Parts: sequence; C-alpha cells; structure tokens
Amino acid sequence: MLTEESLREIDREVAKYPADQRQSAVMPALIIAQGEKGWLSTQTMDCVAQYLGMAPVAVYEVATFYNMYNLAPVGRNKISICTCLPCGLQGSLAAADHLKQKLGVNFNETSADGKFTLKEGECMGACAMAPVILVAVARLVVLQAPVPAVEAFHQDRVRTVIQHGKPGRLI
Repeated sequence: MLTEESLREIDREVAKYPADQRQSAVMPALIIAQGEKGWLSTQTMDCVAQYLGMAPVAVYEVATFYNMYNLAPVGRNKISICTCLPCGLQGSLAAADHLKQKLGVNFNETSADGKFTLKEGECMGACAMAPVILVAVARLVVLQAPVPAVEAFHQDRVRTVIQHGKPGRLI
C-alpha cells in the first residue's frame, strides 16, 4: 500500500530505536504515510501497523489523539487556528470568523476549490506570539494583521509571513 520510497523512509526512522522497539517509530511512520497519501485512511493505518508489527488499534489511538494527522481528505492548505484563551483575546476568533466568511467554510470543512481546510486547533504552545495559526502542519504562522494575509491565501500567491519570529515564505 505504501511505496518503496516511503517504506525506506520508515526504515530510517525505525533504525533510530532498539530492534525490539519498532513501534516507537509510529509517529514518524504516520507522518510519512500521510505525506504520501495526503491523509490517513484506515487501510493506510493498517499498513503502518502491519509494517511496524503493531495492533491496528494502537496505531489508530496515536492517529486520533494528535491533530497533526488527517483522518479524512483535506485541502492543499490545512489551516488550524488556535481558539484558546490567549489567542482568542489577541484576535484569533476574529481571524477565524474572517476565514470562515472568506473561504465559505466552517471548522472541519474544505473549500469548494479544494485549496483550504479550516480546523479549530488546541493550544499550540506559542501563547506569547498570539494569535497563532498553523498552516499545512509544518509552519507556524503568526498573523498580526489577519485580513491581508487571508487575502494572499485566497489569491493563491506566494505569501510572506512570520515563521518562528522571522520573515519567511509560506508554500
């Protein structure tokens, strides 16, 4: 079910642990599988479980516990907005409302063009930089002025954002 390339990547992760602890590589294995497939179907998780010698339910437990795993197809850009108190007080709720209106979706929905999935995120551990939005799981984005940034997302341009406190490019 997974490509040979993905299995080699998983093997590199497995090699970081003692031989009798293959299951310790479950989180990176799921990231690799998700990278290949775009999301984690039950069939994909079963494949990871079999490859690591784990019970499928143990893999499901990991995949359903962490919100970095996509258990259903998502848009090209997954946007998770922290709505916890510090971010909410700093404007994340207004940013969420704006994104919902602009993209025509609610939380846990994907835009009609397939470009964006909007998720409500739990605390991302960056309260000092509130409000925080995590885009495409891999990048921490701080939006001090959410409306212009959302316009850039919507127009599908290369975006300049703040990543880990430094200006950078997103996607």
